[in-house]
Amino acid sequence: MDAEQFYNQTGYHAIPVICGPTASGKTGLSIRLAQSVNGEIICCDSMQIYRHLSIGTAKPTAFEQSQVPHHLIDLVEPDVSFNVASYLEAAYASIEALLAKGHMPVFCGGTGQYVQALQKGFSFDQAPIDRSVEEKIRLEYEENGIDSIYQRLITLDPECKEKIHPNNTKRVIHTLALLSSLQTTTKEIRARSVADGARYPFQLFCIDWPRDVLYQRINLRVDQMVKEGILDEAEWLFHQNYPADVTAMQAIGYKEFFPYLKGESSLEECIDLLKQHTRNYAKRQLTWFRHMDNITWIPGDELESYNPLLLISQ
Repeated sequence: MDAEQFYNQTGYHAIPVICGPTASGKTGLSIRLAQSVNGEIICCDSMQIYRHLSIGTAKPTAFEQSQVPHHLIDLVEPDVSFNVASYLEAAYASIEALLAKGHMPVFCGGTGQYVQALQKGFSFDQAPIDRSVEEKIRLEYEENGIDSIYQRLITLDPECKEKIHPNNTKRVIHTLALLSSLQTTTKEIRARSVADGARYPFQLFCIDWPRDVLYQRINLRVDQMVKEGILDEAEWLFHQNYPADVTAMQAIGYKEFFPYLKGESSLEECIDLLKQHTRNYAKRQLTWFRHMDNITWIPGDELESYNPLLLISQ
């Protein structure tokens, strides 16, 4: 659906996507926007799709979800595989359902891969993967760790060093298997995957705070999560005995507490580590969004008065 068709159906030029780093204020802005456009919110967060994990993933509270309907939250159990292709399938289904009943989709989340996939219109039909290769690499990881696998990946495609962190073992394994199967690079795969363009017009809004202010917000959020019981969620996840490469086991907000649960670190050390990892993650999020096209940046100190409706309705 092009922008003109979308405007004729909805009266707006694009679907708004509220994005930005963790603790920047995305939820509040998305709720305010959705209420102003007769909209409903579609989650764009790779961890909020998992059930049982609410505090550590900063899901909208029950009160926030009562203000505006939310979609793509609590979709699957933590051990279920869920990737960008899975997300796009669910996101497009949500868009179609909302438009069919005359409601405006409003996306909200900080997962850059999901945001980019929507904006560019990624298609994974042209990227088949040999699952036997992926399984072989996964078994190698279980036996020898990720270091040699990651080195092969960046040797095969140096661009991956900037795009994929070695701690994201699941993505490292999947990408190496994909490149090995296709004998190509991620750049070439992306070029093929966006040949048809975006399925819908999207307008991206990214919240931007001064670095010191953002880090202060992150530290305060972690302290609040501790008060709300994030340790209980981490303990529940720890005792599920999921494989180490399950995405939820590597999630920031939970893995930091595993040393405490094993008796290897103090709770204070784990909380400090969580704050550090979350700040590092926010920095990576900002780097990702700054490399994307056509983003409207919202200064954090203007957040309360900012109105994205002005752009999508003009």
